[in-house]
Amino acid sequence: MDQEINVLALVKGEEKFIFMFDDQNRDETLRQLARFAADPDLEFSWYDAAMLSRKIRDAVPSEDDMLASEEFDSLSIDDFY
Repeated sequence: MDQEINVLALVKGEEKFIFMFDDQNRDETLRQLARFAADPDLEFSWYDAAMLSRKIRDAVPSEDDMLASEEFDSLSIDDFY
């Protein structure tokens, strides 16, 4: 078994959120973060979803993430004038 599994955990009060994902289910894990953030019965905020999404994207970058990163890296302050 050579498949790498990533584990991401968040503890908020009495609730514990543990996400296990690999390259193939990365996007589904990102969608699950949004579903948890939208659930008023959970102590899981949109901020939590954003922070964990960033960690997932850093751990398993997609081609789109890489392209966006390259575009942002090439920007300078002059591009905003």
